[in-house]
Amino acid sequence: STNSESQQEILLHVYDRTYTLDKKLVTGRSGKLFNMLKENQNVHKQLPYVLPDIPGNPKIFEIAMRFCYGYYEVHELKLSPEIVIPLICLAYYLEMNDEHSPNNLLNITINFFNQTVLPTWNETLEALQASHKVIKQAMQLNIIQVSLDSLVRKARINPHLLGEPITSHTYNHISDHNENNRVSARRRLFHHDCQSQDITILSLHIFELLMSMLIQEGTRPEYVAASLFRYTKKWIHVDEEGRSPSIDSENYQREIIEMVENLLPNQIGVLPCNLLFEMLRSAIILNASTRCRNGFETRIGKQLNEATVEDLLIPFQGYACEGQYDTECVKRILKAYYGNYTSSDQSGLIKVADLFDEFLAEVAGEDDLEKDTFISLLKLSEAPSVAMNRCSDGMYRAIDVYLNTHKCLTESEKDDVCQLLDCHRMSSAACTHAAQNERLPLRVAVQTLFVGQLHLRDAISSRIDYSQNGSQREEMVVVGDNDGEETKIEMEKIDTRVMELEKECLLMKKHIENGDGLKEKKKGVWKKLKRKFGCISSMSDCDCQVKKKVHPRNCF
Repeated sequence: STNSESQQEILLHVYDRTYTLDKKLVTGRSGKLFNMLKENQNVHKQLPYVLPDIPGNPKIFEIAMRFCYGYYEVHELKLSPEIVIPLICLAYYLEMNDEHSPNNLLNITINFFNQTVLPTWNETLEALQASHKVIKQAMQLNIIQVSLDSLVRKARINPHLLGEPITSHTYNHISDHNENNRVSARRRLFHHDCQSQDITILSLHIFELLMSMLIQEGTRPEYVAASLFRYTKKWIHVDEEGRSPSIDSENYQREIIEMVENLLPNQIGVLPCNLLFEMLRSAIILNASTRCRNGFETRIGKQLNEATVEDLLIPFQGYACEGQYDTECVKRILKAYYGNYTSSDQSGLIKVADLFDEFLAEVAGEDDLEKDTFISLLKLSEAPSVAMNRCSDGMYRAIDVYLNTHKCLTESEKDDVCQLLDCHRMSSAACTHAAQNERLPLRVAVQTLFVGQLHLRDAISSRIDYSQNGSQREEMVVVGDNDGEETKIEMEKIDTRVMELEKECLLMKKHIENGDGLKEKKKGVWKKLKRKFGCISSMSDCDCQVKKKVHPRNCF
């Protein structure tokens, strides 16, 4: 009869589905269902029993019920690494254990896990990857810890399982194809027929646990750093406007970049500098914590000598009109580099100073770059240049770009911009260019004219000294048959011009201080100066018959 059949069945409502099951078969295998039916009899109302906190999913549940119906063998249950951890959690929840039945699902799944999954790297990773929906129960049953211990032991023996370290400074892109097909000889000793699975497939929480354990076990930092970077490449994606697909995704990606920074080794060189910049950009775009951004900036600061000007062009994220690039971030990185520099060799300092001058020239062309911001950048360029007695051509080039872009600056504002420019440390080529540069304030133009004359006088003086010693200076090429007496006469003329220029400089200074019709007189002053000191309008036209070789880098 229908009533008799209903008494032999049980209705279970799980995963938003209702299952009609044989009461005797399922209660014979599940202690939880047996006790539930014993305590709650719904026979007359035929209401389904509800298990709201059941782990797993419909597929896992149906495998467990298949076992209740007599499918006991592994191949019949279709066990695999992807389902074994959720199935262990479900079997434990349903109390399908030794206490209820000697031949039980919990033992079968645990044996499969221990004998088939744990011994191999790939299967363990696949099992962990599929466990994220039952992570809480799996942690309580110690399955996650056992799996991670197994991976750490294997990585200790063969760290190449984690992937190769990233050492190339030209490494700009990680290709999944290349990663999957690059197998070292040492790795082949462990896997003859298959490629080792990448640990980046793991969920954030499990990946973080694994990396923490690897660090504690003393895994070499270059392997740790490479794994962390690959994880960011796999899971962090932002569009050209710097936005993630959704708020939830952005929050998740922010957690990832903060985790990566927290675990990233501090040793210099574990990652190329350009990859550190890449992660810093992600941290900025995702609005990561200040601690996270500072961590990347500090690491970059330790190896800034490896960077390119493209690395420094970090897009500004915000609403304030402070220019296209994040100059404050670059200033912090530069200060970190100088603050951590301890070598007696100045080559690194010189390289970074040259790099920063290139950066200055790039950002100087921004329409929105404020004068005070630009001056603060010039101060960072000026300090090391003075300490190393370094040529200031790079600063002059940046100032020239800035004045050309910001044509609306007043004479006083231009003078503020040029305040840090030391004309005495400019090359002859730069002085020649500046002497004809009407964008410069008059004070600076007069100074460069003066310094240009000094360069010329020094060149002639050096010529006299060498000619008297019977030597010839490599940097000087003498044109014509001038003898020493003619050269001395020329030098006396130069001295006279220098004295006149000094007087002119004082006069110009008074004009600047008094502001006496400066704008109206400026063109006339320029013409007057060019007529008076025409011999330095260009080095090639110099009628003193002396030419100086100029390195192409310093040509303007």
